[in-house]
Amino acid sequence: MGQTEFELGSAEFEVLRVLWEHGPITVRQVLNHLHERSRRVAYTTVLTMLTRLEQKGYVASDKSDVAYVYRAAVTRDLVTRSKARKLVDQLYDGAAGALVLHLVRNERLSADEITELQTLIERLDERGRKNRKTF
Repeated sequence: MGQTEFELGSAEFEVLRVLWEHGPITVRQVLNHLHERSRRVAYTTVLTMLTRLEQKGYVASDKSDVAYVYRAAVTRDLVTRSKARKLVDQLYDGAAGALVLHLVRNERLSADEITELQTLIERLDERGRKNRKTF
């Protein structure tokens, strides 16, 4: 899907999350997982959402012995990158660094997240030094 902008409602995104975490699964299994997350929806609503997601190309289905089995046709990473890009464009005029700074300043980060951020910054710094040496 390349640079596709994913147009997903929150309920559709929740269904995709279930498929990423548990798929391939049936409509009934998706429904049960949504109920576990306190999302009270009807079986027919879940079926309609899966059908629409399949029409959009986000979900694929296969006929098993008894029922259709659904799986995500797009990766979580692809959807996340697209949605993050849209958020950065809408709120920060394309400046991803401004979003990162906002999150670091205003959100609680775990020790593991801080360590991961430090590692990423060190890698970027090393890359920057290597690029400067080539000029």
